[in-house]
Amino acid sequence: MKTPVTLSIFLTGLLLAPALQAQTTPPFPTKPIRMMIGFAPGGPSDILGRVVAPKLSELLGQAVVIENRGGAGGTIGMEMTAKAPADGYNLNLGSSGNMIMAPHLYPKISYNMQKDLVAVGQMALTAYVIAVNPSVPVKTVPQLVKLANTKKNLMSYGSSGSGATSHITAELFRMAIGAEMVHVPYKGTGPSLTAVVSGEIDMMFADLIPALPHAQNGRLRLLATLGSKRPAAAMDLPTANEAGVQMPPVVGRYGVVAPAGTPREIIIKLNNAIIAALKAPDMQQRVAQIGFEVQTDTPEQFAAVLKSENEIYGPVIKKAGIKID
Repeated sequence: MKTPVTLSIFLTGLLLAPALQAQTTPPFPTKPIRMMIGFAPGGPSDILGRVVAPKLSELLGQAVVIENRGGAGGTIGMEMTAKAPADGYNLNLGSSGNMIMAPHLYPKISYNMQKDLVAVGQMALTAYVIAVNPSVPVKTVPQLVKLANTKKNLMSYGSSGSGATSHITAELFRMAIGAEMVHVPYKGTGPSLTAVVSGEIDMMFADLIPALPHAQNGRLRLLATLGSKRPAAAMDLPTANEAGVQMPPVVGRYGVVAPAGTPREIIIKLNNAIIAALKAPDMQQRVAQIGFEVQTDTPEQFAAVLKSENEIYGPVIKKAGIKID
């Protein structure tokens, strides 16, 4: 039987335990957060990251620092994140290319999206468009289809890397129209768009965001969007289906993942910050101006989307015969 003094000490310990636990739980964040982007500067992931990072920094009270590590369809940067400490200070702003397509394209990648990384939250969607150099003598998709099927010297198209969403989208289009084309991969969307603008290649199936400024300045001609609906930033563009090309709709998906094992409470805090940042009126306006559509969700919802789209695109990539050594 406990004496009054012993009982008093015991009850005091119970009352103090939560406070002591709170004192020993380290706060987050206490230093800058690295947000890896597996593509070259100037691409859509980079543009979105650099727009949102300052707002996240403001909300979290620590700098969110963008680090570009382009190459291999975004898998180099994703691999670095997968192998980084699971402490909340190592994030990756991924795209459809390296979150969804890559696992079906790179048999030798050393990470598994489902086992080595955890979903933090989705950020935005973007449209893909057919962008051609103004010197290419087409102004509509039917004209492009006719030219692609009759041109003796095959038309060339660029991508942000072999196996990237821009590459797979082009292959889906090419198969739909029955034409042969020459694929020219680059290390990122920025370099590939520069090649189209300069006339080094004929066209690209590009993210709308980085392509739109070039189109507005007359350096590119946009023929259609490749999604299921017209994007708000380019309502005058028909969809590929509206233009007579029957192919699966393609959308660019962007979100944040972290190394597996990152504490749940940190994942939730980061998710809340992402939602708060993208729901802020000034951010909504800014994101819309650069062509993105805000799309936020819970970590569980984002994980389910990634799983679902992996199951959709896997068979498509296999049918197209796209492989990366």
